[in-house]
Amino acid sequence: MALKSRMLLQRVLFALKAHNVRYRQTSGAGSVLWETPVRQVCCSNRRHAPAPASTGPSSLSFRSHTCGELRSDHVGQKVTLCGWVQYLRQDLFVILRDFSGLTQVLIPQEESANNLKAALRGLAVESVVKVTGTVRKRPAGQENKLMPTGEIEILAQNLEVFNICRKLPFEMKEFVKKSEALRMQYRYLALRSSQMQKNLRLRSQLVMKMREYLCNVHGFVDVETPTLFKRTPGGAKEFVVPSREPGLFYSLPQSPQQFKQLLMVAGVDRYFQIARCYRDEGSKPDRQPEFTQVDIEMSFVDQAGIMALVEGMLQFSWPAEKGLLQVPFQVMTYNEAMRDYGVDKPDTRFNMKLIDLGEVFSSTKIEFLRSALSQSEGSIQAICVPSGAKHFTGKDLDELKQTAKAQFGQELSLVLVRDDGTLKSPLKKLLSVPETENLLSRAEAKPGDLLLIAAGSLHAVLPLLGNLRLQCAQLLESHGLSLRDPSAFHFLWVVDFPLFLPKEDNPE
Repeated sequence: MALKSRMLLQRVLFALKAHNVRYRQTSGAGSVLWETPVRQVCCSNRRHAPAPASTGPSSLSFRSHTCGELRSDHVGQKVTLCGWVQYLRQDLFVILRDFSGLTQVLIPQEESANNLKAALRGLAVESVVKVTGTVRKRPAGQENKLMPTGEIEILAQNLEVFNICRKLPFEMKEFVKKSEALRMQYRYLALRSSQMQKNLRLRSQLVMKMREYLCNVHGFVDVETPTLFKRTPGGAKEFVVPSREPGLFYSLPQSPQQFKQLLMVAGVDRYFQIARCYRDEGSKPDRQPEFTQVDIEMSFVDQAGIMALVEGMLQFSWPAEKGLLQVPFQVMTYNEAMRDYGVDKPDTRFNMKLIDLGEVFSSTKIEFLRSALSQSEGSIQAICVPSGAKHFTGKDLDELKQTAKAQFGQELSLVLVRDDGTLKSPLKKLLSVPETENLLSRAEAKPGDLLLIAAGSLHAVLPLLGNLRLQCAQLLESHGLSLRDPSAFHFLWVVDFPLFLPKEDNPE
């Protein structure tokens, strides 16, 4: 057994060998030693590195610190950093990057360090290296206040090249735009970006805090449910997985719904799971073939208890840098959401609520408006887009009408309010003076605003204007108007959903 373990360890160590170069500036005559890098698991391998941290992101690692944590308090310390070469600057500096940030490495200029200097200057961008050196304060006037480590730099003493990077399919700089197809093809490169690194770590922290809250604070049990199961009729389409038995298949679960109900019956009255779900519905902006959800089930509880649990979980796991999360959340019924926003998941960061114009056109002589009101559940609705007439181009207006026609099969009437208060619209000649005044008053339209009017069945008009409301917000922001705060979070509950909804092709 001991012999087998020794042979296995030898194989592992052999596999860990890297094709790299190690430069070490020696003391004495100032010569530079070029060593064959054989990574050994022994104490002597640490002779040039500080003692590793016992905990934290640098524990059990070659490095003593991450690239983003060094500050002026570390001046004078000998440190070891591992990371990727972000770029070289003026043949004097190497900017080193890891998940935590950037650090400037100073290339020594002494003649005794010529080999080390040449090696540092010859590094290709995105090469993976280990640098050992001394932290020193940057000269006065050379600090970079936009960089967390901008007060210090590392005077390089040793360099170990783990891997030399070849030419990449795209530049790794944040401001260089890459197509989504290219980023997906080279996903391992796209994941190196600072934003993706932050996203992954933020997600990890949130999941950890949610587990802590549910298990430690409220006594929930984390249960893994099966991924392969039999097909369950109804709901979304399922992914099918063939088995070794001819003609027999598994299905991937849409959600753990049946499993958690069984757990409730079995007496596990507080269950949760960070669950993977699969639905064969194609990719949509708000729906993916596979996704992760925090799946929760409780016994002996009412709606208020569930809402309090979820609010508390989000408040407990909310990142500190995002500010305090206010609870309780706003509560809105399904009917209120559809009436005011046209969707059952409204974005309440901006106004632009839907407006019912039924009273304005109750006695109208305009044929299509009168016909809409005569229908069962017929309605005339509008949204007022602030400064829409001023900023939207003809192409923008055509896109709105095309969306209404192509996606909803509806006609859309546009009314532009000129700066002098007069209207620009095909409806202008058909509207009476009282109707015009009532329309502007009811919509609270001002000069420069745009009115989008749709008439027809309420079940068709509300989703149409709800979609156009979001589209108009995007158009206004593309023209430089600040409408939604991207850092704001407006959580709310939408309750009292209907059990059934009318069919789109046959509302009756």
